[in-house]
Order: sequence, then structure tokens, then C-alpha cells
Amino acid sequence: MEKKFQFSLSYLFIALAIFILLQNWLSPQINNVSYSQFKSHVAEKKINSVVISSTLLKGYEKVETDMKEPMFPKALFVTPRIDDRNLVDFLEKHGVDIIAANENTFLRTLLSWILPTLFFVGIWMFMMKRMGQGGGGMMTLGKSKAKIIAQTDLGVDFNSVAGQEEAKVELAEVIEFLKTPEKFTRLGAKIPKGILLVGPPGTGKTLLAKAVAGESGVPFFSISGSDFIEMFVGLGAARVRDLFEQANAKAPCIVFIDELDSLGKARGSGMMGGHDEREQTLNQLLAEMDGFEVNKGVVILAATNRPEILDPALLRPGRFDRHILVDRPDLKERVAILAVHSKGIKISPDVDLEIIARRTPGFTGADLANLVNEATLLAVRKGKDLVEATEFEAAIDRIVAGLEKKNRVLNETEKKTVAYHETGHALVATFRKTAEKVHKISIVPRGIGALGYTMQLPTEDRFLMSKTELLEKIDVLLGGRGAEKIIFNEITTGAQNDLQRATDIARSMVAMYGMNEKLGQVTYLQQANQFLQQGLFQQKEFSDQTALLIDEEVRKIIDERMVGVEKTLIEQRPLLEKIAKVLLEKEALDDEEFKALVGEGG
Repeated sequence: MEKKFQFSLSYLFIALAIFILLQNWLSPQINNVSYSQFKSHVAEKKINSVVISSTLLKGYEKVETDMKEPMFPKALFVTPRIDDRNLVDFLEKHGVDIIAANENTFLRTLLSWILPTLFFVGIWMFMMKRMGQGGGGMMTLGKSKAKIIAQTDLGVDFNSVAGQEEAKVELAEVIEFLKTPEKFTRLGAKIPKGILLVGPPGTGKTLLAKAVAGESGVPFFSISGSDFIEMFVGLGAARVRDLFEQANAKAPCIVFIDELDSLGKARGSGMMGGHDEREQTLNQLLAEMDGFEVNKGVVILAATNRPEILDPALLRPGRFDRHILVDRPDLKERVAILAVHSKGIKISPDVDLEIIARRTPGFTGADLANLVNEATLLAVRKGKDLVEATEFEAAIDRIVAGLEKKNRVLNETEKKTVAYHETGHALVATFRKTAEKVHKISIVPRGIGALGYTMQLPTEDRFLMSKTELLEKIDVLLGGRGAEKIIFNEITTGAQNDLQRATDIARSMVAMYGMNEKLGQVTYLQQANQFLQQGLFQQKEFSDQTALLIDEEVRKIIDERMVGVEKTLIEQRPLLEKIAKVLLEKEALDDEEFKALVGEGG
């Protein structure tokens, strides 16, 4: 097939450069001289003829040859014309031919307008082509940016998604409708118009949407919510209309809108208010979801990790009427996810994926994929043929605690303080019934500010915590500060993060969980966004007197727990000093080494 010629701005620049070069090559050599020098050349017989125009004097010198006809003038002397009444007499006196010429500036004036105009037109055409995404210019600005992915190009089905069994069951009904719609329409059932996937970042919402398209074998439209919003007013609404027109033309199909919160934020929530472009685009989306036929076979999937800021009109029945939670995987699902990401990687037989899964509570699917990759990179860096358990351990430490800072050298006093601090955490955890068991202690600096860390390994996934468990978690956090006070009779800044976490737990107990006698079974603080680390701005809904009482009760909890922590550490001081000395020598202790030391000391 013959390739179609396409205009490029570079062609215009090349043609302009060739024109300038030809003009310079064909034009005679020009010497710009002063009027006095021009008259000197005439007096010295260097100029044979002069062309006089309204603004310039042009002097020509003929080449002396044996040819009958003179050659093209060799040199051209040019000088501005001045008011000299004796000029003509001077030229005739020296035998110079005088030629009067009317200077024609039309072509020069025309080119001075045409060339800049062509240049800017070329730039405009180039920019319109880029904005129109490869053809059509301004006419394509209102076209949807959705990528149409064929089922054969996806290569993803439910076998590619480990875990999330409940979400798969919910989505399987959609797949069955797309394959056999008559099974549902026979009894008058209607498929949900929209399905909203809700969950933390990295849990596999986009992967699940692709798996639905792969299982059903229908076209898959993929677009991000931010792709609808542009600087031009009305462009987002036009793209929404175009997207639904394309979807209706290719029905049955799936339309997937990722990051719906960037488009579907509640109207009127902006600081400036008013009817802005985002709200107009959202209104168009609401109208389109109401307009298309239910059983035509167009299913709208969307994903978000901030459902609390979505417009209520989006979430009502008839639009996104089915909400599916895609949560962080539990222990069993983490094992399955690790198995999926470990395919194709040469892993040593001694690697137990269940132990790795137990060490990674709260990890999402994306986190686990990154963990496997980091472990593989570490094995490659060490020149190993197999990825061993030590690489997985190191990868977990790197992800959880940060990159090991080998160049950050602590002095002996700081190193000793960190050793007793971390040993304090570990010992308090050992002598608390509900605390998670110690898995590793290290005094190797990591990350931005961590000079050491104590890692605890949960025995199982927990979804509820009792008051005793929360109080003993505070005890473990205060163990480092308590050890510093007992051993050095001094405190340092190293407990800042521990104190912050302990204070957050105590404040939640008092003001959120209703675990305080004075404040009663009342919640004063709202739960932050469960899918993101940070919550929205929370309005204060209690009096200053209540706020003061909350602060007093939080401080009381911390002070009382610190007394108990110090009592435990004083009783176990010999064991504290023994473990700290071994930690100073080895810089890291695993769970077996720590258990052996505690057993000997006990």
C-alpha cells in the first residue's frame, strides 16, 4: 500500500533554508561602502557604471577579458544616496555611465508579508495536528481519548487475578450477562448500569476490570477520569458524548473509567463554587448514564479509592448501583498473589511463601509484586542463580524500613543508645500477652531518619482489637523511651515517632472508640479515609472543655502505661543489658537468636 504523504513543519524550514542559500549563491558580491569611498572608487576608475535609484547608488565594475561582450559585473559597490547636486557632473567628468532606475519594492514588500505569514500558518497547522492527536486538527478535540483494547490484546482473565474471590463472584454475573443476555431478559431482569470498584491503591481494581473484558470477550474501552477535563470549556462534555456514542456502536462492550474521583467529585465542593468545566462534564456523564438502554450490552465499570468525595447522584441506583470492595488481601490471598508473581522467577526451594505472606500484613497486590521484583534484583546483584529467603527478607526490610544506609556511621554513644532503645521495644513485646512476637531487631540505619528498628510478626490477620491489645501496643511503643531512661537516666529525640504513634492510639481510644470512662461511649472524631493514609479536613464538633478533657485523658493513658513499662524493664534489666550488648556486636538479631537470649536470661 502506498504511504500517504503527510505535511510536516520541518519541510517548510528546509524549503526556506534552500531559498536563502540559492539567493546568496546567485546574487553578486555586495560591498557596502561609505559615500566618500564610493566617490574615491569612481575617481580611481574602479567603477564603470552607476545605477541611481531613489535611495541607493549602485556602482559596477566590468571584468577585463578578451571576450567581445563584457561579463557579468564582478563587484557591486552600494552606498546610500545623499543630496549632492554635483554628483552627476562628477560621474560624467570621470566617464561613468549613468543609469536612472525606479526602485521596485513591491516584491520585497510582498515577501516581507508572505514569508512570516507562511511561517505562522505552518506553526498553527503543526500545533492543531498535535492537539488533534494525528489528524483532523480542531475537529478532533471533542473526540474521546478512550483506548479501545481488543480481547485478544488484553491477555488477562480471572486466572491472572489471585485472591479477591468475592469481587470475582460479583463480576462473574456481569460476564454471564454479556455472554448470554437472554438468560436474564427471559425473566425481565436488568443488568446493573454501572459497577464501581472501591478499594485502596494497588489492590488490583484495573486488573479486575481487564479480567472482566478478557473473560467476556467483548471490546474494552479504557479511559482515565482526568482525560475528560481540558482547558477549553465544553470539551469534557463533548468527549463524554463521543465516548458513549462509540460504546453504543460497539455494544456489547465494557467502558472502564479509572480514577473516577477526578471527574465525579461532589458538585459545589470547590473553593470557588459555580458551574465550572468539571461540573459540566459530570452533568453530561450523569445524563448519558440515564440515557443509554439498559439491556443493550454496555456495562460501565469505574474505579476509585476515594468514594467519600463522589457526587451522590453518581452512586444512586440506576447509575453506579453496584459497589464492589476490592480490599487489601488477607493471608491466604497474599500467598496466592506471591505465587502468581513468582512464576518465571528462579526461586530456591527453601523459600516459604507463607512465611513471606505472614511478614507482609497490609501489603497490596502491587506491594507484593514490587517485593518479588526487589528480591530478584538483590539476587542478581549478588550474582546468585536462585532467589533465596535472605533476598526476600532483605526486600521486606527495604520496603518496610527503607534503604540501608551503610555510609551513615553512628558514634559509640549513639549506637549504644539505639541498641538499648530497640531492645526495650523487643523486651516489652515479649512480656506482654497480646503483643505480636518479635521477628527481627536491627541497629543498622535505614531510610530517612530510622537509626534502627524492631520488627514484629503477626500470627494472623486482625480486623478487631480489644482495649487490652491497644494498651499493650502502646506499651511496646514506649519501651524504647523507657529503656533510655533506665539505662542512661536521660532521654533522646529517637522516640519521636514512637510517641506520635502511641499518642494516636490513645487519642483514638478516648475520642473515637469510646474506651474512656470520663468521656463515655461517645465518638468525637470521624474515621479518616480507610483507603488512603490521610483523611479529609475534619470539622470540630465538640466544645473546648471536651477537647481539654480529651487531652487530659490521652496524657493520663500515656503516663500510666509508661509506669508499667519502666517497671517491666527494671525487673528485666539484666536481660535488657545482655541482649543490648549482643545486638551491639552483631548489629542485627533474628527471631531465633532473640528467643535463645530471652530463654537464657529467663
